[in-house]
Amino acid sequence: MLTWQAEDGHGLEGVRMIPGHGGFRALGRMVRVEPTGGFTSSYRLVVGEDGRVSRLSVTSATAERERHLTINRTDDGVWLLDTGSGSGAVRDDCAGAVDVDLAYSPMFNTIPIRRLGLHREAGEHTLPMVFVSLPDLEVRVVEQTYRTVSVFDEDAGHAGIGFRSGDFTADLVVDADGVVASYPGLARRLLPATS
Repeated sequence: MLTWQAEDGHGLEGVRMIPGHGGFRALGRMVRVEPTGGFTSSYRLVVGEDGRVSRLSVTSATAERERHLTINRTDDGVWLLDTGSGSGAVRDDCAGAVDVDLAYSPMFNTIPIRRLGLHREAGEHTLPMVFVSLPDLEVRVVEQTYRTVSVFDEDAGHAGIGFRSGDFTADLVVDADGVVASYPGLARRLLPATS
């Protein structure tokens, strides 16, 4: 179980992450409190053995409305987007993206870091990313860059990853598994309570 608290104190994300052979499954929930009312969101994420997203299902709710989105990536790289409106899935190549980023969630930055092994071996990659906004679940392709600042160090207990999306930059701190522990400007992972 992983829990992040928003740096501004107005949000939480809790995730059950189940590692597999190269990939993982995650079941998460986010709550965000805003002056306009905020939202709650839940998701189911499947990352294949190759480290690429194969399926994401998201539900978000505000006081006014509930929305649903399911994204599946086929073996030939085509994305199927289904909003649950009854019109069926829409096909999109999403500009060759293999990763998804969900707004407000440090969990999703973990996906490319783990897939590329940036916490274990120095590298820099600029990637097309399927970005899903919250709470409206709008989908667009953005470009993000991930760069190793420092590989995992046993003594320090973490690695550093430089992140850039548009004009925004942050130095992420990740653990030995490449899972984000700190995302300045967004959230930090809470540690279990000591007894």
